[in-house]
Amino acid sequence: MTPVKPASSSCPYACRIHNPEGRSAMDSIKSILVHLDGTARAQGRMRLARQLADIHQASLTALFAVAPRYLPLLPLAGGVPSVPMPAEINPDHRARAVASFEIENKAGASASHWLELSGEPVVETFTRRALCSDLLVLGQRDPADADGFDVPGDLAEAVIVDSGRPAIIIPFASQALAAPQTVLVAWKATRESARALTAALPFLRQARQVHLVCADGSGDETQAVPVQVSEWLRLHGISHPHEHRQIRDRHAGDDLLSRAAEIGADLIVMGCYGHSRMRELVLGGATLTVLDSMTVPVLMAH
Repeated sequence: MTPVKPASSSCPYACRIHNPEGRSAMDSIKSILVHLDGTARAQGRMRLARQLADIHQASLTALFAVAPRYLPLLPLAGGVPSVPMPAEINPDHRARAVASFEIENKAGASASHWLELSGEPVVETFTRRALCSDLLVLGQRDPADADGFDVPGDLAEAVIVDSGRPAIIIPFASQALAAPQTVLVAWKATRESARALTAALPFLRQARQVHLVCADGSGDETQAVPVQVSEWLRLHGISHPHEHRQIRDRHAGDDLLSRAAEIGADLIVMGCYGHSRMRELVLGGATLTVLDSMTVPVLMAH
């Protein structure tokens, strides 16, 4: 990676903060990493990351990470293949990313840091950088945007699975709020869900409404979220979350998105289920559904 010097209400389910200054280190956001590319939506990601950095007084790094393009080989006389042309980054895409970075950097309370790849593998390099970040800001792939084709299609999910770091993924069709007011938490008795819930604490504390829904595969749709979850949230300053009946495990992804639409959620919090083996990413059904069809930002952790 090559560093570049940056340019210079009343609510029945309101979440009450019992001890706003007593947050623990495990739920603080002090280091944010945002992915930039040549798409028009990169500035939205940079804007959200900059706003989050200002709110949480966090360090912000923008990483321009796209795959270089290779010029086609032209045969020489006699049919001998030519020497492969060196790979290069699309200069227009880099220029757009730099412009987005500079605009938001000037608007921020503190300077951000710019990094860019120099031919390294995109997913692997981004993942290594993500390991030392508290929160990632990534974007959903837009299959209709040709400017995003130099980014691996599974970048977001692969980085989350391989790094184990929490990430906010912004849908290509909408924007994200730095302080979401209505948050839907999908709970399942798994480490992925527990990690996502812990990572979401700074957002849950700021929200006016926190909704909890359970998907544990028991098939009992009348079952509420386990009392231990509500008690754990209360201990962390979040009281009176609104609990919903359990969603169907078989259709958890679709049901979760429907529930989010019903309550007007600004953010969904859920575990990211899957594994990566030899760069072959295998995702759980609900995770894949949400990543493909999300209409609101999602905070995920593996």
